[in-house]
Amino acid sequence: MTEIAFHFNVPDKLAYSCRLLRKAYLSGAKVVVTAEPERLNELDQLLWSFSPTEFVPHCRASASGHNLTATPVLLAESLTECPHYEILVNLGLGIPAEFERFERFIEVVARDDEDRLAARDRWKHYTDRGYAMKRYDLAAAREGA
Repeated sequence: MTEIAFHFNVPDKLAYSCRLLRKAYLSGAKVVVTAEPERLNELDQLLWSFSPTEFVPHCRASASGHNLTATPVLLAESLTECPHYEILVNLGLGIPAEFERFERFIEVVARDDEDRLAARDRWKHYTDRGYAMKRYDLAAAREGA
């Protein structure tokens, strides 16, 4: 069964995602990121510039065959044609279709009301289906530091 983790109270969803993807890439993991097209465009641009000394190899799901299979971070609006199913990161507001194909699934939730309310609905959806949920509260982590 897919392991689901919610990272919530994230102050800057895209910057946090860049750091999360860098960590996954450096560990050798393969990740698919899903979201609405506009958010994926913003993330794509930020991954090129968020750190002047590091690069997180990434491409769009529309890339050619070899690039698609060789790149550790894939940005995808749809999960139907993914070349790997190791880790999924959701930056969108909806429940990704076929999320259950992935070994691990990370929901990144910002502090704004729209994101938090949508995340509550997703949390309920997953728990109603019997998924064990992990919580990572970034606000509590900062207070304890």
